[in-house]
Amino acid sequence: MTTTDHDAAGRAGRRRLTAEVWIVLGLSLGQSAVYASLRLYTRLTAEVPLGDQSATLNPTVSPRPYLDLVYQLVGIGFALVPVALALYLLAAPHGLRAALARIGLDTTRPGRDVAVGVGLAGLIGIPGIGVYLAGRALGITVQIAPSGLDAYWWTVPVLVLSALQNALLEEVVVVGYLLERLRELRWSMPAALVTSALVRGAYHLYQGPGMAIGNVAMGLLLGAYYLRRRRVLPLVIAHTLLDVVAFVGYALAPEAWLATLGLA
Repeated sequence: MTTTDHDAAGRAGRRRLTAEVWIVLGLSLGQSAVYASLRLYTRLTAEVPLGDQSATLNPTVSPRPYLDLVYQLVGIGFALVPVALALYLLAAPHGLRAALARIGLDTTRPGRDVAVGVGLAGLIGIPGIGVYLAGRALGITVQIAPSGLDAYWWTVPVLVLSALQNALLEEVVVVGYLLERLRELRWSMPAALVTSALVRGAYHLYQGPGMAIGNVAMGLLLGAYYLRRRRVLPLVIAHTLLDVVAFVGYALAPEAWLATLGLA
């Protein structure tokens, strides 16, 4: 193969990877970012001030408990399809095990991954509450209800599964997959890191600019850790813990506590 042919093949490969990234994001969190932007515009142009509006995470879908459970589980399952797609694409040509090892989604160092995940959750969680409360005080964050599910026997397990689904989707796609692909596309690591963080912030825009900014900061921290260690599992653990505390804590906490935090 001549140098010209090699360069042409390289350009074709980069075009294919660029198209792949757009497709994966378009089917997952990139699509969410577009809808979140539209929802923010709708909120900002409504007659009700942004600070007086609310957003409910994990809403109930059906008044019939068994049907609501089915909808919740089906929704969680389909939300994980982009994760499977990202891993499938990363697996070529060496297989799934190599892809999991490549982004650090394996169990080769469980103790350290759990410790780091718990540490990251603590590092993010407490300032995160402050960001939320500050945003509420400034009127740039909507009132967030982390769970809208009624109290059934399956409520807590479903909220835990929802937390795990969010963590896998966001950390595998926006951190592991995206940063690996941008590296292959010869992006500088600072540019890739900022892009990943901005995507994370964009799909949280429906909660208001305050939470979007907070999620950009979270994305910079988690992305920087990934670029240093190439381990996405600690990020999944941290994200799962944060969402479990938020979702389950909201579902079980007394009303007076929620009012103190501006969640009720």
